[in-house]
Amino acid sequence: MGFFSRLFGGSSRTAGPTSTPDAPADGDYKRAVYQHFAQFHASRVGVEAYLEPANPNEPTSLLLIATTGEWTRRRIPNPKEGYTLAKELGIPIYDVNFTGYPQRMRDWNTAQRAAKKNR
Repeated sequence: MGFFSRLFGGSSRTAGPTSTPDAPADGDYKRAVYQHFAQFHASRVGVEAYLEPANPNEPTSLLLIATTGEWTRRRIPNPKEGYTLAKELGIPIYDVNFTGYPQRMRDWNTAQRAAKKNR
């Protein structure tokens, strides 16, 4: 292992859903993500999907947002999986790079922070 690899934590492993210690194996992870999203979708109204492309700090992820602004996020292997998952759930999907995050999500986050602060 070279100096920069030790300094910056480089390794031969690639980042992805299975690189986190609590993530199950690939097939199990995919099934768990689908079940989580399906449960979120079934228990809330007006759910939409937002694709967050990978960046240098985070892998590709899919964000589901309800009309109330409540949201959930999970890592996915690639954008194609996000579009497939949204199609299977029967919900619209948007790319955050083009649409940005909806105001209702920001409002919900602000309300949650205020409620936490007042406890």
